[in-house]
Amino acid sequence: MKRKNERRPNWAAAPPCSRRGSSSSLGVKKSRSSTSQELHRLEQPDDLYLDITDRLCFAILYSRPKSSSNVHYFSIDNELEYENFYADFGPLNLAMVYRYCCKINKKLKSISMIRKKIVHFTGSDQRKQANAAFLVGCYMVIYLGRTPEEAYRILIFGDTSYIPFRDAAYGSCSFYITLLDCFHAVKKAMQYGFLNFNSFNLDEYEHYEKAENGDLNWIIPDRFIAFCGPHSRTRLESGYHQHSPEAYIPYFKNHNVTTIIRLNKRMYNAKHFTNAGFDHYDLFFADGSTPTDAIVKEFLDICENAEGAIAVHCKAGLGRTGTLIACYIMKHYRMAAAETIAWIRICRPGSVIGPQQQFLVMKQASLWLEGDYFRQKLRGPENVKHRAAVSKLLMAVDDISINGVENQDKQEPELFSDDDEISGVTQGDRLRTLKSRRQSKTNAVPLTCPLAVLTSALCSVVIWWIVCDYILPILLFCLDGLRTQ
Repeated sequence: MKRKNERRPNWAAAPPCSRRGSSSSLGVKKSRSSTSQELHRLEQPDDLYLDITDRLCFAILYSRPKSSSNVHYFSIDNELEYENFYADFGPLNLAMVYRYCCKINKKLKSISMIRKKIVHFTGSDQRKQANAAFLVGCYMVIYLGRTPEEAYRILIFGDTSYIPFRDAAYGSCSFYITLLDCFHAVKKAMQYGFLNFNSFNLDEYEHYEKAENGDLNWIIPDRFIAFCGPHSRTRLESGYHQHSPEAYIPYFKNHNVTTIIRLNKRMYNAKHFTNAGFDHYDLFFADGSTPTDAIVKEFLDICENAEGAIAVHCKAGLGRTGTLIACYIMKHYRMAAAETIAWIRICRPGSVIGPQQQFLVMKQASLWLEGDYFRQKLRGPENVKHRAAVSKLLMAVDDISINGVENQDKQEPELFSDDDEISGVTQGDRLRTLKSRRQSKTNAVPLTCPLAVLTSALCSVVIWWIVCDYILPILLFCLDGLRTQ
């Protein structure tokens, strides 16, 4: 690490290469003859350089540097930006982690930079510092094989600190996740197969996460989708996009989704999904609240018996949805509550809100015990069959009323109206509206070269060639004919 109080007249004169040693001028007493300019220089924060590898460096700088023949500086502060709901500011989503890693790998492999020190720098904004450090740490864990603790120690060398991430709720925050929580989440996601950048589809992620395209994200590939609650029909209403069940069915069919779980009150008829061959379940609890133990148990039972992928939604697909998916992850993968929240937010920013965070911390120990018992009892194929049989028996009991009459033909109640909620607008409404109003980033070009982009470029070249070689000569010939007449 290198800190410096005195600004170099030329940034290229001495490229940073050491994590150790800070400028000794911090310990020098201020003399009476010190000028105001010197006093100001002593009071302002120090620049910080942290070596990641022998060629890659992370820096926090308070004036913009210039690249030179042996040092290449770059920043992502204004390129990869978190789209906040309220006071939340990170962590950046999975697509941005992917883009950043691609950028670093490209720079390290570039022939023109083969002899250069590559310095990723960030500025004075503490929120951007935290997100920049998050990206660097993820790169260390994913591509350099560092443990979460090793990556974290490098970034906090000396007295360096970063502000923690908060939830997307309006108002004050009482629960935070740290960079270390995020690094543990990424490491375990790799370990359990949630994260694989060799098969990650950047274009699909960025397309379907947008409100106008369905507002959905995979939390566990091929297992869990979190998505915005459908409505009776597709339209733009009160500032946010509403999608009917039919809008999701083709995508769900193509990705082996077999089960839909609805957590909010009914805003569409479940028959739209069941008639298309999906299993559909209702586990309602109030917007912004936490589920009962009975709801958690039923959710886990449904998911443990589902053969394909499961699509879960509430109103915005953030609070209640993220909370119950987190319960499954904590039980079956023994991830800590903070790590689980971090992973779900990396996949789907804004997830798990307010008291839902403390609820998951409170449930962590019991879910871990349930998971240990579940894995201990279900190690053989005969036990899997036994579990399925018991689960079906319990579900059959649920279909019997107190009077002993079977409730097989449960009628769908009237469609739910927002007016039925207190004050008419819920937390889910507000979050969904904020997400819908975000402007699409049309200038976001993938760092990779997907087939669609390549095809479009080839078509443009072919069309231009046809115009120049065939159509243009014919037009010129016709114009010459007109002139002679």
